[in-house]
Amino acid sequence: MVNLSSYLTVSAILFCLGLFGVLTKRNAVIVLLSIELMLNAVNLNLVAFSKYGLFPGLDGQVLTLFSLTVAAAEASVGLAILITLFRNRGTAEVHEMDMMKR
Repeated sequence: MVNLSSYLTVSAILFCLGLFGVLTKRNAVIVLLSIELMLNAVNLNLVAFSKYGLFPGLDGQVLTLFSLTVAAAEASVGLAILITLFRNRGTAEVHEMDMMKR
């Protein structure tokens, strides 16, 4: 039987993996994917609490749909900026992208 603690454990593991990726990786694409992983962990929490919370309902699931929509827009804008920076700088390393204009 799957209960709330199982969902929270998986969500905590996903969030920690995403945080590890953000803090340790140098490639900007991996950093963006790690941020998305962290956001999906939060969405899993929202769905789990909307199902097993004090007042079960669809509120958390609806909020998750809005969050996924915003995440898709954020990912497309982030990748567009990353492609532009890669064309201008020739690298996708995060530590090379510290200035807006050189």
